[in-house]
Amino acid sequence: MLAPYRRLFARPGTTAFTLAGLLGRLSMSMTGVSLVVLLAERRGSYALAGTVAAAGLVTGAVGMPVIGRLVDRFGQARVTVPAALYNVVPLIGLLLCVRTGAPDWTLYLCWAACAAAPNLGGMARARWAHLLRDRPEDRHLANSFEQALDEVCFMTGPVLGMVLCTTIAPEAGLLTAGGLGAAGALLFAAQRRTEPPLDDHPATGRHGSPLRVPGLRVLTLTFLSTGMIFGALDLTTVAYAQALGHRPVAGPLLGLVAAGSCVAGLVFGALRPRGTARARFLWGVAAMSGLLLMPLAAGVGGAGLALLGAALFAAGTGTAPTMVTGMSLLQDLLPQRQLNEGMAIAVSGILVGISGGSALAGTVAEHAGPGAGYGIPAGAAVLALLLALAGRRHLGPPAQEPERVVGAAH
Repeated sequence: MLAPYRRLFARPGTTAFTLAGLLGRLSMSMTGVSLVVLLAERRGSYALAGTVAAAGLVTGAVGMPVIGRLVDRFGQARVTVPAALYNVVPLIGLLLCVRTGAPDWTLYLCWAACAAAPNLGGMARARWAHLLRDRPEDRHLANSFEQALDEVCFMTGPVLGMVLCTTIAPEAGLLTAGGLGAAGALLFAAQRRTEPPLDDHPATGRHGSPLRVPGLRVLTLTFLSTGMIFGALDLTTVAYAQALGHRPVAGPLLGLVAAGSCVAGLVFGALRPRGTARARFLWGVAAMSGLLLMPLAAGVGGAGLALLGAALFAAGTGTAPTMVTGMSLLQDLLPQRQLNEGMAIAVSGILVGISGGSALAGTVAEHAGPGAGYGIPAGAAVLALLLALAGRRHLGPPAQEPERVVGAAH
């Protein structure tokens, strides 16, 4: 299954930027749980930890597209280096405020200021899109591999953060995440030979927001609904395991979701794509909607943790093909000069969805049965399907560009 991926890394420089980007993404996956454990331990409040984390998600959702636009305008290296160095400052400020017992508002301020983290996952996909612009099948393969890397980080990052915070010191998780993030970003920026070239036209900034492209709006709304799936699934699984008296099992259960998505992403990438990207995207969202009925049935029916784990693994297999094809569509719909900003907007939609899904699932967990919360990700998947179907005519390539049609078909 992994054999087709070897040809991706036959190109000079691809291994270097992939490994550097992996460090940065591992850092991002560690920060959430590390922040919660730190504030819960030092301030004794999960509520404070949750609201501070939410403030960071909101500012991150706003700041990420801004950083993406700057990357499109000035280049990856020229923006990534100062952004990575700047982001260390409010992170250290947060740790000092926690250590010295500063007022709670300083925690919100510092964490909200950590909104300039460069989107290394998006920039890595932009590099693949440039390097493989004439090889759509390999671009499909690269997007699948990047999605699998995301899932690997989602599986290992929270575990690593938890281990550091509980075995060394509550601050160890964020300190390690900050160091890995800065190192990964700087190493990524140093890989100049694979960096996409800037737009030749000096008036790049006059093209306006990529949200003017209807297809990006459809994808962003669909990804927002997908983010709701992630946020609600995480919190509901924790609440369900706790209700059964097995809270430590929540981590491995969530790891099964990521494992299912990782395996599905690798298999999906190794398969030769058939039909149009638009059709594959719609089928992917439909499959995701159907598979998310399995955790709902297991949770409401009281099937137990073993069957729930199997249902969560199966549900995870539906997300990777949807995300992979969605990113491929985005690369077809947007010009290279707006690709980083466009992908940042899509990721911001996911972040907003995660925040909303977590809040909604928390409310349901407090006022309904432990398995009822699995209705939220199932409903969010149906919403994603309805949005994709309603906007499907905007997901096709321009008819007057036949070479783009060929690219989209792969």
